[in-house]
Amino acid sequence: MGEADGAAVPMTRGARTRQRREEIVAAAARTFAEQGYAAVGMREIADAVGVRGASLYHHFASKEEILYAVCLTVTREPNEENLPLLDAAGTPSQRLAALVDGHLRHLHRRRTEHVVGLHELAALTPGHRTEIDGYRRYYQRRVRDVITAGMRSGEFTVPDARLAAFAVLDMLNGLSNWFRPDRDLDLDAVVSGYVDLVVVRMLGAAHCASPQAPRP
Repeated sequence: MGEADGAAVPMTRGARTRQRREEIVAAAARTFAEQGYAAVGMREIADAVGVRGASLYHHFASKEEILYAVCLTVTREPNEENLPLLDAAGTPSQRLAALVDGHLRHLHRRRTEHVVGLHELAALTPGHRTEIDGYRRYYQRRVRDVITAGMRSGEFTVPDARLAAFAVLDMLNGLSNWFRPDRDLDLDAVVSGYVDLVVVRMLGAAHCASPQAPRP
């Protein structure tokens, strides 16, 4: 019986390995956020995942390697998921509005990883730190570029695209400091409000209608 008949398709070995790695990264992020990176060892991470230490070392050679994987979820991952929105059809304000939508939804999904990445970045090896910083700088540059395009088209009225990009990203990333799903505000309402605040109020566009960003 195949997938069309309703039977579950067995996971490949590679898919099982990726799933286990993702489970380890998610559990480690929660543990780092609760206890602090320095206070956590591989044994605590293995316990949080529910595996033996030997199994954990099969996927990651060290605790720092796990922290690096956590940081990738909030640097490389948004580059891969969100930046294509800036390459889509539409005006600069439409494309930036779509990115704001996608950025906030990704940030909400990866809130714990984002918090860990902010507080524990110094624990990465120099090579890993350089790579993570590179992903962040590239994301910032792409946001700056779309703001520059909006300034040239007359949609945005800010005087400095670089400063505006920093301000926009700081505002968006601040969501992780206060938004919780159990509070009164709905995520869709927050996203809509942020799109208006960024594209219209901060950058000066006449409106912020945009295509809906894909939702994970």
